[in-house]
Amino acid sequence: MTQQKTFREVIADGEGIFQPSVSLDCVIFGFHENELKVLLIKAKSTDHWALPGGFVFKDEDLDDAATRVLKERTGINDIFLQQFHVFGSAKRSDWNIHRSNFKKDGIEIGPDHWLLKRFITVGYYALVEFAHVITTPDSSSEECRWWDINEIEELFMDHKQILDKALDTLRLQLNHLPIGYNLLPQKFTMPELQKLYETILNKTLDRRNFQRRMTGFGILKRLKETRKGGAHRAPFLYSFDMRKYRKALKQGLHGGW
Repeated sequence: MTQQKTFREVIADGEGIFQPSVSLDCVIFGFHENELKVLLIKAKSTDHWALPGGFVFKDEDLDDAATRVLKERTGINDIFLQQFHVFGSAKRSDWNIHRSNFKKDGIEIGPDHWLLKRFITVGYYALVEFAHVITTPDSSSEECRWWDINEIEELFMDHKQILDKALDTLRLQLNHLPIGYNLLPQKFTMPELQKLYETILNKTLDRRNFQRRMTGFGILKRLKETRKGGAHRAPFLYSFDMRKYRKALKQGLHGGW
């Protein structure tokens, strides 16, 4: 695979090494202090925050490109990754703004430059454990950090639309896929798991019904350990039964929240 290029090399040589008119954008979700987070970058050529993304090398599979981008941003190899939508609006980008932003960095590009052609982008969402992520800007960005999803009002180009679609997809998939292994620590309590679901769904769930349903899936193992230090009776810790969890990812779960 072609090695990572600098920002100026991408602009100058990109047409020869990347698949024309195809890009990808990644919505990276994390869960921290009972808040759903999303990883955003601030590019050098713009004042707006954006989703991590990139281009696809001509000798690279699309899923491999998404995995590469996520590895570069988070430092994690084992990532739950899901392709969820293709965004192809003819007006999804304003090329005059792009040219103006590049000019701020002292980079002049003509109207026929490959970056000013129409791009169709493939959306992926990823679930990662917040504590394991090393946020890493690349050569084209000056900052990379987590944002509370409720604080995000405006993003670069159509990235807010992409983020909203990813969140809608995640909420829908909670009805038939297990969620939690990639977002929680290895050991967690049932209230912590419930809070994760409630945060994603943005609604309150009945405690008894939630516990009954989650244990009924057969994907959890109750440990002998308890969570110490709380004001109330120490709750038992759980972990995921990974064999059954992976089976549920393939075959799905039944019912809805």
